[in-house]
Amino acid sequence: MLGRVMIYTKKIDEMVGFYTMHFGFDAVRRADDRLIELSPKDGGATLLLHPATAKQKHGQVLVKLIFDVEDVPAFKAAAETKGLRFGTLHQADGYMFANAKDPSGNSVQISSRAFVGR
Repeated sequence: MLGRVMIYTKKIDEMVGFYTMHFGFDAVRRADDRLIELSPKDGGATLLLHPATAKQKHGQVLVKLIFDVEDVPAFKAAAETKGLRFGTLHQADGYMFANAKDPSGNSVQISSRAFVGR
């Protein structure tokens, strides 16, 4: 089981705000740790935010974080009221998805694929 995903960023505070507001994560900051732990309220992988070095570039698309949502259009509409703009809604083989970027330029997607056939 995948437990954690590390995200390197130079925008720690913006990233905490983005993932807590739009995807319901809880942020845990420990005084003796430079990592910020973002825990999902309803289960799933934890995100770890790690301060990026000067040589690391934001937004190099090597990983996409995909969030399972049953109603993609409704989630997209609700996110837009909070300032998160997703791109075009795409229809795939029985599911929908849309893409956006987080404050560090990482790709994020909302998708109903996990609910196909349930």
